[in-house]
Amino acid sequence: TCAKGATQSPIDIRNAVKADLPALQFNYGEVQPQIVNNGHTIQVNLPAGQSLNVGGQTYNLLQFHFHTPSEEAFNGKHAAMVGHFVHKNEAGALGVVAVMMQPGKANAAFAPIFEHLPRQGETIPVDGLALNLAAMLPKETGYYAFSGSLTTPPCSEGVNWMVLKQPISLGAEQIKAFRRVFNANARPIQPLNGRVIQESK
Repeated sequence: TCAKGATQSPIDIRNAVKADLPALQFNYGEVQPQIVNNGHTIQVNLPAGQSLNVGGQTYNLLQFHFHTPSEEAFNGKHAAMVGHFVHKNEAGALGVVAVMMQPGKANAAFAPIFEHLPRQGETIPVDGLALNLAAMLPKETGYYAFSGSLTTPPCSEGVNWMVLKQPISLGAEQIKAFRRVFNANARPIQPLNGRVIQESK
């Protein structure tokens, strides 16, 4: 599928069509996570109870992870990093929310993660450290929507992608800390193959 799929991710977002996309309703709170270095990325596994509601569908948040530079591009330009928030609905369909991350002010919401980056194969339970997931999102949640795939093998297709337009900031030291563990872990841009990219109004 990685080699032959027709709707692979990531993509270069350009020529998006304005559409009446449903609002993203994040039901995110405070959680105690588990931080894992799986050899591809730093993945933050989450307990049940966090969800996203979009267009009457409820997607439960499973985990989020990071890529540097951002896998998605905007008219050919990549952000410094991206966070992919991976959700699944009752039918088993995946919905991934991408949050662009640019250098700026240090981000307190992500500090517990970037201060506890595990080595390869290591898992860190963050005892006594809660993550405020809602604080990880930008204020504006307008987004681009398209059908794509997972960006790591098995590259399964049929993933509903929601790429937030507004980036958040991470401190330069936070970005450097991640890049010391994964210098570059983004999949190259994949062909659009006639897909339409929708943009919320």
